[in-house]
Amino acid sequence: MMQFLAKAGLAVMLTAGTLAGTVAPAAAQLNIIIGDQDRDAPRDYRRPAPGYDRPGYDRPGFEGRRPRGCDPRLAQDMARDYGFRRARVVDITPRRVIVQGWTRRGPDEMSFGNVRGCPALRR
Repeated sequence: MMQFLAKAGLAVMLTAGTLAGTVAPAAAQLNIIIGDQDRDAPRDYRRPAPGYDRPGYDRPGFEGRRPRGCDPRLAQDMARDYGFRRARVVDITPRRVIVQGWTRRGPDEMSFGNVRGCPALRR
């Protein structure tokens, strides 16, 4: 009789453990919304807001179009995101945009590709 109770107790514990393992992922699908439920999608801060006109593109020859290569202001902003202080563009070649500034290790330089989006080449 004692062996039967031990086996039944073990079976109950295994069943309870299995059920607890399946209940936890199901509970993870619960969404709690506090506030306005019909709000807009989160804004993509990498792109300017609709209707935003970047200054400088209204110059003669630039009406309605953007420059083809890497925008120097974007390169400076990206260098600041990488931790540069007092970042400034020092050279623009057909292939690269070079930004110099200060990091916590001292003066440093970073290169970006001179294509749309300014991909980081070298730090």
